[in-house]
Amino acid sequence: MNALKKAVRFLSPVALTAVCMLPALFRLSTSGLSRPIGLLSDIAVGVLLYAIARCSPAWLRVPLVILWGVFQATSIELFAALQRLPTWQDLHYLTDADFVGASVAGFKLSAPWVVGALVVLPILVAVRPAPRSRLKGGILVGAAALCLFLAQGVAGGRYDEQPVADRYNGLQWFAEDAVSSMIFYLTQGSEEATLPETLQRSDLMGTALLSEKGQAKNVLIVVLEGVSNYYYPELRHAMAVESDTLTMENLAKNTTQAMLIPDFSVHSHQTIRGLYSILCGDYSKLSFDTPKAFELLLDPARAGECLPAQLADNGWSTHYLQAAGLQFMAKDKVMEVIGFQQVHGSEWFTEPNPFAFEWGPIDDVFFRGARTYIRELRNKKAPWMLTLLTVGTHQPYGVTDEAAERYGSRRMASVVALDRAVGRFIRELRQDGVFKDTLVVFTSDESHGSAVADWISSWGLGIVLAPEQKQLPRIKTGGYGLVDITVSVLDYLQLPVPSSLIGRSFFRDYERPRDMVSYTASKLRWLTEDNLRYECTTGSGSCRVGKATSILGDPPAEFQRDTSGQGAKILAIARLLDNKLQTQAGPRVLRFARGEVLKLPEKMANEWYENLVGAQYLDFPAKSTVHVSVRVKAVKAPTRGVTLNLLVKEWNEDSQAFPFDNFPVLHTGEEGRVEFSFYNPKQRQSVSFFLVGEGKDGLVQLEDFTVTIDQGKT
Repeated sequence: MNALKKAVRFLSPVALTAVCMLPALFRLSTSGLSRPIGLLSDIAVGVLLYAIARCSPAWLRVPLVILWGVFQATSIELFAALQRLPTWQDLHYLTDADFVGASVAGFKLSAPWVVGALVVLPILVAVRPAPRSRLKGGILVGAAALCLFLAQGVAGGRYDEQPVADRYNGLQWFAEDAVSSMIFYLTQGSEEATLPETLQRSDLMGTALLSEKGQAKNVLIVVLEGVSNYYYPELRHAMAVESDTLTMENLAKNTTQAMLIPDFSVHSHQTIRGLYSILCGDYSKLSFDTPKAFELLLDPARAGECLPAQLADNGWSTHYLQAAGLQFMAKDKVMEVIGFQQVHGSEWFTEPNPFAFEWGPIDDVFFRGARTYIRELRNKKAPWMLTLLTVGTHQPYGVTDEAAERYGSRRMASVVALDRAVGRFIRELRQDGVFKDTLVVFTSDESHGSAVADWISSWGLGIVLAPEQKQLPRIKTGGYGLVDITVSVLDYLQLPVPSSLIGRSFFRDYERPRDMVSYTASKLRWLTEDNLRYECTTGSGSCRVGKATSILGDPPAEFQRDTSGQGAKILAIARLLDNKLQTQAGPRVLRFARGEVLKLPEKMANEWYENLVGAQYLDFPAKSTVHVSVRVKAVKAPTRGVTLNLLVKEWNEDSQAFPFDNFPVLHTGEEGRVEFSFYNPKQRQSVSFFLVGEGKDGLVQLEDFTVTIDQGKT
């Protein structure tokens, strides 16, 4: 009995030590001693947590350790999915239970034993917690942690060309990024910058590959979630990447006549940002600030210069079809404002998935539906543009547990499933005669990266199929990216290119180098037109520079720390690129309703998927006044009426900062209005407004949903 009591007495401190050191043990088990700086960071953060926890009362110690466990588990899963560590802007997602729930649904995790330990050990810490340590002991342990941090800082700075994840524990990087972002914000404008010429306008000065206007009358852009050239053997070889990883054999086998673009970049993480670059001929933000796609809602003139709007103005019917629901990131509103006449998400598909997948149709089901959609377009005999976006390769990945076990991970299994589905889709399009009169571009919204190298998170997918395939090279040399797709399509069709667009056409050859930019895996990568490659760690602001011909590939052999001050200018130019749409004078007006009639659920189960409309992740500048106006009419209501609620969130947490009277119960024919204003003495970020409702067989009309931002008005 005494032995049992002793065991119980020691259980809590042993569990505390174990949970604090678990990230270091996990790194050791997966990488050995090959990442010593990151291991130093893991130990330093763990020792600091141990010191704080032992000096804290039990009521504080347990929640502290639970938060630690949740954060480290999230960091591990995010890195497994996208090969990057969390930043403070990821609070958009990390604090949203519905998003996290969908992403880890079914407990389909990359490292379940580690996550399980990070959940169980904090519980054991709560079993008969050890008494608080003396302050002196805590100070000594804290001092040891400080010494470890100093050693990590010196080593991390000296070897800052290494990937961020190799040098940092997720929590240390999160804190450092938050502090540096605040300093970055407070010092905006301290470094003057001018956009290079190649980032101010499009470049059609190259030699045309086609002797005349393209023969295709239709345009099909297929966006494969998170996939890069890394999975295509010929493209991998062209970029001198030697790897025995999984290959998309079906995609390769069915595109033997395509033009391949090996040196093809994505510019950021997140689907909405990638879609903006693809469809609007501009770089997405080189940060996690409010996406430019949302800023287009304030700027209809610039939105009208995006590819769908340009084609619609010239007689094309324009269509957008994605596998996931449209509500997240307001894709329904964004796609409409940039010119898509028909916008559809998961609601369009009638074929059920063969197994549960939270995001929408798996890739197999999606491409069967897409083929039907294309057949309907072809039957109309009019020119069309269609953009497709898959979701099967998004965490937690649209595969069965058996497939995940067969291929070693859920992500690899999902790539195999996508390969089979897209290979069959291409064969069927060829059978249907689609390639005879359609320009087809296969690309990706972002890259989910690879453990082989962190630059792969900036490597996109570039495959082009056109009726004039014999006039096009098999391997298209030169650096290109998502930013070039809009200009390339307009060039192919010989349509005017709006002056605000930037980019080059991959239907031309260029002798002169160009600027190319990407911000992924917490690194800003920049290739100048002088063939200087900069890599800047945003957290520390340190940059390295060396001669290179591409933004992609292994760093140059002579990759020295920048001491000229050009690195600071690069960061300032990035900030200028980020803010290029924010030039409108006077109040900015965001409209999220256009009179559409929507059906209500009988009972709302999930505000993430079932919101009627959402104005998400808005940033409001300091000294601004925001006015919100929402007006809804009940077109059809049950006897009890319909219930509507406007939810306000900051960083996805319910906010009480803006008091207002919510909607009353509405009956058929009645109209409800919510209207309020608030002042922002300081900058306010990541504010979201969700309209939700319920009522059996209820129909409501969204007559108005407007957010007006007036800078300087009190």
